[in-house]
Amino acid sequence: MRLLVVCGLLGMCLPVLAAVEVTDYRGVRVRLEKPPQRVVSLLPSLTETVCELGQCQLLVGVDRYSNYPERVTQLPRVGGGLDPNIEAIVALHPDVVLMANTSHVAERLQDLGLKVLVLEPKTLADVRTAILTLGELLAVSNAQQVWRAIDAGLQAAAQSLPPTVKGLRVYYEVGQGPYGASESSFIGEILTSLGVKNILNARLGPFPKLNPEFIVRANPDLIMTVESSATDLLQRPGWHSIRALREDRVCAFSLDQTNALVRPGPRLAEAARLMAQCLGHKAPVASAKKAQP
Repeated sequence: MRLLVVCGLLGMCLPVLAAVEVTDYRGVRVRLEKPPQRVVSLLPSLTETVCELGQCQLLVGVDRYSNYPERVTQLPRVGGGLDPNIEAIVALHPDVVLMANTSHVAERLQDLGLKVLVLEPKTLADVRTAILTLGELLAVSNAQQVWRAIDAGLQAAAQSLPPTVKGLRVYYEVGQGPYGASESSFIGEILTSLGVKNILNARLGPFPKLNPEFIVRANPDLIMTVESSATDLLQRPGWHSIRALREDRVCAFSLDQTNALVRPGPRLAEAARLMAQCLGHKAPVASAKKAQP
């Protein structure tokens, strides 16, 4: 906790909480007269980050999707990031509201006199920034430690893989549509660190909606997706010809695993480990570099 020592005229000195000021995703400076004691989070990755920093007890309300760690499931639900219950948030008297960059919601909350901190991690660099910013806001000293542990976990996952996965062409589907994770997303960056080739170029944007025929033409060697989507992959027109489906090289992650995989927060090392396990189990025995689309 950040403290100042204030001495009065009679020589009595008392520790007091110092003001905090941080810059958010919008470039807006957010100042609080002291570190927040009541926090509402409207984004699961930010909820998890607050708890990873050891400040879970400060949370007084969360969005409907925040479910990790388990203790946050007992907190009041205040809607989603796109459709929050403004009245419920105000009633909780938060010192600060953490949320993604949904401008109309942020403006409404600010108009009601609430402090809003916008953090929207999309890349690994964004995740690091969010962790350090929240560490500064909450006046804790372990933010760098948290990030170093994540970084070490990412490196360990890469080092755990055999040479056969290098160059494997991978498609990661984050949602039906289909929506995929490109090279420019944090998921894509993890795949790159694991030494595989993402079939979705960074120019498509982090999580582009795709024409299913694009995936057929790209013909990935391996597909990663959530269990609920994996069952219908072969039902999609033309997808029976995709190498990954012909050779049963599909990793279907459970919902709990997917939550760790798609949330850009403190569980990124776990996400990398899950992807590495998938690659280790499903990579062809022969060198993936020999595979051609």
